[in-house]
Amino acid sequence: MTEKARLVYSTEHGQIGKAMDKQSKKNKPGKAAPAAASIKNPARQGVRISRESKGRGGKTVCVISGLNLPAEPLKELLKRLKTKLGTGGALKDDCIEIQGDHRDKLLALLESEGIKARAAGG
Repeated sequence: MTEKARLVYSTEHGQIGKAMDKQSKKNKPGKAAPAAASIKNPARQGVRISRESKGRGGKTVCVISGLNLPAEPLKELLKRLKTKLGTGGALKDDCIEIQGDHRDKLLALLESEGIKARAAGG
């Protein structure tokens, strides 16, 4: 390399320069993994509705887990549930959290949406 083109600082380890270019061409990843396809039969998911209050200042929330849906349909379902129940909620880690103890109502609402759910816990 010429003096003007020399590397001053790099956070990368290993060889730098032409050898690195050849190596990066060899290590190109193949085809990316396919995006998660939507579930063909949403009624056969392992959906559970549990009641939790830990880490929430004593307030009770119902957590709906096991919904294997992409992010957009999950957001739409959350909005419909919050509207029908008249309560708040959030989408965290692919689980829907609904404020308050609404397990029985949620079971009926999810059944009307075509999703079979089971109550979990006490």
